Amino acid sequence: MKFDLKKLLKTIKLNEENISMVLGAIVLVIVGILIANYFKDKNSGSIPANSTQISAASEHTVAQGETLWSIAEDSFGSGYNWVDIKSANNLESDAIEVGQKLTIPDNTEPKEPTTTEETQTIVSEETKSIDGATYTVEKGDSLWNIAVRAYGDGFRWTEIAKANDLANPNVIHSGNVLILPR
Repeated sequence: MKFDLKKLLKTIKLNEENISMVLGAIVLVIVGILIANYFKDKNSGSIPANSTQISAASEHTVAQGETLWSIAEDSFGSGYNWVDIKSANNLESDAIEVGQKLTIPDNTEPKEPTTTEETQTIVSEETKSIDGATYTVEKGDSLWNIAVRAYGDGFRWTEIAKANDLANPNVIHSGNVLILPR
């Protein structure tokens, strides 16, 4: 028996519809198995053997003036953990009452710190007012910020730009001495 390639190709050509249908069915079965495995692992409903149980939590009684934020700062060192306290107590909102008992979860990692020295420094620098008729530009200044500090109104930056004949009011350099019209 001699192998006839032409005959084989002709047979395949005649059965092209059936071959396509079988290959399509195989692809569908494989996709179905992959989807089933994906969702089976995602929602198994049981706790894996290597996971640890939640440790015992402490209890806190709400005092006058306390908020979830302040309680979180005292308990975790970060106010951002207030959501952990809220979820541990199944609270609908962040409203709490004096005398209310709250569960403070023990196994919670502190989130971002609530304040930093850098932000406190920036706030204090921006609040310095400018009283003189001239001002020496410092690093980070803009005409808007200078106008806010000199006049209490950022929109008056145009007066500063006109009084100093600035070609480009967006470009001022540290050390420039600006006239502040009063």
